[in-house]
Amino acid sequence: MATKAASDIVRHCRILLAEDEAPLRNLIRLSLEAHGHTVFTAADGVDALQIFERTPVDMVILDVMMPRMDGFRMCEEIRKRSDTPIIILTALGSVDDIVHGFELGADDYITKPFAFKEVDARIQAVLRRVEWTEQTPPTQIVQIGRVTLDTRLRQVTVEDEAVHLTPIEYQLLAYLMTRAGRPTSKEQLFRDVWGYDVVGGTNLVEVGIRRLREKIEKNPSKPNHILTVRGAGYKFSEQIDPA
Repeated sequence: MATKAASDIVRHCRILLAEDEAPLRNLIRLSLEAHGHTVFTAADGVDALQIFERTPVDMVILDVMMPRMDGFRMCEEIRKRSDTPIIILTALGSVDDIVHGFELGADDYITKPFAFKEVDARIQAVLRRVEWTEQTPPTQIVQIGRVTLDTRLRQVTVEDEAVHLTPIEYQLLAYLMTRAGRPTSKEQLFRDVWGYDVVGGTNLVEVGIRRLREKIEKNPSKPNHILTVRGAGYKFSEQIDPA
């Protein structure tokens, strides 16, 4: 019998679902449970955050337009406490809304209306990213200029000072640093780091690059490490910071 490739293995997890519309919440819950996931539900952001604080979960799926605490605020509050993957599920589908969600620390964004198989496909993509970052590789220290990446501990330091990155930011930086000097297109970065292909994905790459520059560059507007390569995307420079 043939062995499934890693990308084909279905992963099950404990999911917190925050959605204020009861019919849709129940439909999503039933779909997720049919795919083998354990689901905890809440009708607003306050209740969802309370569940999150007392119940271990592997992932959070949340709507934006919720009473008492909206999804953007909830995303921000979760990020103060945890790096648990967050998928935003909402009817707010403008590029600005998507970018705002990612800036707050969301790992993915699904707009309504959607197919339930799309939700599970995104869940699997996020779980694959988490698994990739949680695997214990041979100890590898990548040091370029002011930035040091420890792939075993999954830690990043800038001039020996620890820098906190969300899981998607860490994976984006690790991808660039382990391929230092090689330009990669926005489209390729999105496919390889986010794990799927979608219209508008390059906007998330741009936001991710901007956030990384703010965290590791001396001057984010004039970066020395994460460089834009005209017509080719981005690369992590092998050059040491100028004195």
